[in-house]
Amino acid sequence: MDAGKVGRLIAVLRKEKHLTQKELADALGLSDRTVSKWERGAGCPDISLLNALSGILGVNIEKLLSGEAETGEADGGNMKKTKFYTCPQCGNVTLCTGDADISCCGRRLSALVPGNAAGGHMMNVSPVEDEYFVTIDHEMSKSHYISFAACLGYDRAVLVKLYPEQSAELRLPRMPGARLFACCNTHGLWEQKI
Repeated sequence: MDAGKVGRLIAVLRKEKHLTQKELADALGLSDRTVSKWERGAGCPDISLLNALSGILGVNIEKLLSGEAETGEADGGNMKKTKFYTCPQCGNVTLCTGDADISCCGRRLSALVPGNAAGGHMMNVSPVEDEYFVTIDHEMSKSHYISFAACLGYDRAVLVKLYPEQSAELRLPRMPGARLFACCNTHGLWEQKI
């Protein structure tokens, strides 16, 4: 761990949050001299402060300790680059319109890689007025089920969370250029074009 890099990052993040050294120190129950010492690279935060410090500064602990919180290139949130993430512990679902560093329940999540629909993972799509009525012939038991389905268009995304012991059917809005996604808790994510 490079104390100088960590200190420079703390200073940059503190200023982004429009905090003075004193305000950051007060939030952590410390003196402003301690924050000044970190920012000069003359010392590093104690391990007991890392969780609170990362919360205040809005950066994960790993990035804080590395002293690097790089920013990605602005891509305008391109829907073609949408990625899905699911937490294996709690089942949370997140989607991002580009690369992201996502974590949940203390675990870093990897983006799900969509496969092609096959076997019991085909979605039956019927247009009904301005919606798609989607059914999936798939088991919905507590141990094997579809956890979510999503429809991505050129300018928006709609995600529907599904639960065990309910039917695997849903309605999604019709969208130009729509792509459907569904995720089986056992076999992962798949994509199907309409």
